[in-house]
Amino acid sequence: MNVCVVGAGVVGLTTALELQSELRNANVTVLADRFDQDTCSDVAAGLFRPGTSFSGPTEEITRKWISDAYSYWDELRKKEYSVKAGVCQLSGYIFSSRDPAIVRNHYIEKVVPVYRPATEPELRLCPGEWKYGSFFTTILAECRLYQPWATERFLENGGQIVKVASLNSFRELQGSKYDVVVNCTGLGAKRLCSDHKLVPIRGQITKVRAPWVKTAFYADFDTYVIPGFEGVTLGGCRNYDSYNTDVCRHDTAAIRERCEALLPSLKSAPVLREAVGLRPHRDPVRVEIELVATSNGALRVVHNYGHGGYGVTTAPGTAKYAVQLVYDALKSNSKL
Repeated sequence: MNVCVVGAGVVGLTTALELQSELRNANVTVLADRFDQDTCSDVAAGLFRPGTSFSGPTEEITRKWISDAYSYWDELRKKEYSVKAGVCQLSGYIFSSRDPAIVRNHYIEKVVPVYRPATEPELRLCPGEWKYGSFFTTILAECRLYQPWATERFLENGGQIVKVASLNSFRELQGSKYDVVVNCTGLGAKRLCSDHKLVPIRGQITKVRAPWVKTAFYADFDTYVIPGFEGVTLGGCRNYDSYNTDVCRHDTAAIRERCEALLPSLKSAPVLREAVGLRPHRDPVRVEIELVATSNGALRVVHNYGHGGYGVTTAPGTAKYAVQLVYDALKSNSKL
């Protein structure tokens, strides 16, 4: 059995590891043009907190993806190599002065170990007229550590990595030995699959050195402060259908202003780096099998893309679902 995963972001690497775990006799290859710090995943803060608009094909499947993903990250958190993998437990607050619905999350309130209303004293932890709030304990997975760890583990398990300049069509793989191809190309699927439902949502962050910040904070207007292994992430913005990958000084100023208003101590925090990522948003997230016609017959392609800003959060859940589709495809092809 030969399986090719196209894409080496958090979704591709996690899917490749899941394939090795569940299909022990399969030869798994990861094929990509970008790796590690060149991927969109590298920009993400990595806090497990899927947005309430995140959507799979059904409510039941969406909840299973999220539950399976949390279980994966939580098991990894308990391992002796969790720090090397960039995974730890983190607690945080979400505040709003506008709407109580903003501080609720129907997807994770019964998944994470703690999700409760903020107390009156907690609402006064940060400057501002906060009327509503929640406190929660969740998982952080920092991709700048997780992706190299996952790559190393994949190679140790016998996987192969192939760097390509580009892939314009799955038909380019028709002469290969692959029995199934798994498409984890994120925004690249817009061109590769001619998928007009896939839209980039631009995000920009600033990383600062602020080791005194030990708790995550979310507030109105997409404001967030998330401590990690390598600095504190300040954000953010969501520019719909924007392909601009340059750092914008106006976004930088707005992010600093909002985050420093939330935590004034950040005014003295030195900047480590700034980064921009284009979140591959699709509604619903596409995890399904497709038979792509080629001159050598049908090529089985399992799609796994369109996670938007929740790729790190949900990658293990959609990976597990995608691997089951790979198993079904191989079974129908008498490869199992």
